[in-house]
Amino acid sequence: MTNYKNNNTFSFEITKRIPGKLGRAGIIHTPHGDIKTPAFMCVGTRGEVRFLSMEDLESVQAQAMLSNGYHLRNTSTEIAQAGGLAKWSGWNGPTLTDSGGFQVMSLGSGIGKVVSMDREDEVINADPKDRLAHVMEDGVRFFDPFTNQEDFIGPEESMQIQCRIGADIHMAYDELTSLADSYEYNVEALARTERWAQRSIDEHKKHRDDLGYRQSLYGVLQGGRWEDLRRSTAKKLAQMEFDGYGLGGAFLKESLGEILRWCCEELPENKPRHLLGLSHPDDILIGTEMGADTFDCVAPTREARHGRIYARHGYYNLQKCQDSPLPLDEGCDCPTCRSGWTRGELRKLWKSEDNSVRQQYYNLASIHNLRFIIRLTEDARAAILNGTFPEFKAEFLKNYYPNRK
Repeated sequence: MTNYKNNNTFSFEITKRIPGKLGRAGIIHTPHGDIKTPAFMCVGTRGEVRFLSMEDLESVQAQAMLSNGYHLRNTSTEIAQAGGLAKWSGWNGPTLTDSGGFQVMSLGSGIGKVVSMDREDEVINADPKDRLAHVMEDGVRFFDPFTNQEDFIGPEESMQIQCRIGADIHMAYDELTSLADSYEYNVEALARTERWAQRSIDEHKKHRDDLGYRQSLYGVLQGGRWEDLRRSTAKKLAQMEFDGYGLGGAFLKESLGEILRWCCEELPENKPRHLLGLSHPDDILIGTEMGADTFDCVAPTREARHGRIYARHGYYNLQKCQDSPLPLDEGCDCPTCRSGWTRGELRKLWKSEDNSVRQQYYNLASIHNLRFIIRLTEDARAAILNGTFPEFKAEFLKNYYPNRK
C-alpha cells in the first residue's frame, strides 16, 4: 500500500494576506505533496511537458503539473491501471486535470484553442451548421478531429475520465462561452453549468477514492463579463461541496482584475482558487492580488518554441539576436542560463535544419521561460510574506512593460 502525504487528504491553509486586497500566500496540501501559493502549474497536456523531462521540471523548481482530461480520455483506463497520473507520468508530485470542457467548447464556438483577451470586436462564433460540437442538457456531442469519430462528454463522463486519470485536483464540467456570446446566452449557459456542477459532485463522490487516495474537485465559475452573473454563480457554487474553485471564462484583459474581484469576494476564503489558462506576468500579478492562488498556461513553452524569450525587462524574439553574446536574461537562475547559453547560440539552434538540434533548442528555451514564470510566482509569494507585495508588483511591471503608460 502506497503511503500518501498529508494523511491522504486535501486541505488549504492561508499563511499571510495582502493587506486591503483579496490575495494571499498559502499552502495547498494534496496526497502527492504540497503546493506553496501563489504557484504556476506547468502544463503537461498529455502527462508530459513538451520537450522537457521530469528531471527538467524538477530543475526549474516546478511544484505541480496540469494535464488535460480531453486529451487523456482515451488513455484514462491505462493510467488508472498504472496507479494514477503521478505514477503513470513519472511526475510524482501534485497534479491537476481540467475537465476537457474548454477543448470541447472551442470546437463548438469555432474560435480555436485560445480565447483572445485583447479585444471583443471581430470575435465571431462559427455558424451552427459548421460547428464540431453541440451543447445539450446532458452534455456535449462533438466530432473529434484527431480520431475522426463522433464522441460525447457530459458531467458524468468527465468525472469518470478524470477519476481514472487520478490527478489530485479535478475540475467540474462547465460550459465555456466566448466573447461573441450575448448576455442572454450567458444566462442560459451559466444555469446549465450550475446544474452540471451538482451532477459533477454527485458522480465524483462515487469515484474519488477508486485509486486509493482522495481526489478533490473544484467548481468552475463562468458568467462572462457581467457582474451579476459572476457574483450569483460564485454564491451558488460556494454553497456546494467543492474543495476549491476554478476561475474560468473569456476575459477581456482590462477587465480581468475586476472580474476576479467579483468572484473572489463571494467565494469562501478558506478554499483555493485556480485561474485557468493565463500566465502573462501582469495577469499573474493581478490575479494574485485579486485572490487567485494557482495558475496554468501553455504560453511559456509555446512562445519559447516560437523564439519568444522572457526577461526581466520584457520579452524579446531571438529572430533579432543573431550572433548576440548577451545572456538570455541577466541574473537568471535557470539551468539554461547557468550553463552559459547566449541569445546568439540559442538562435542558431532554433534556426538549424537538423531536427535534433531544434529539439535541443526547444528544451533549453522552454526551461528558461518556465523558470521565469515559476520564479515570478515564488517572488510574489516572498513579497506577500514580507509585506512588500504592492512595491514588488509595481517594480516588476515597470521593468517588464517599460513602455506601458
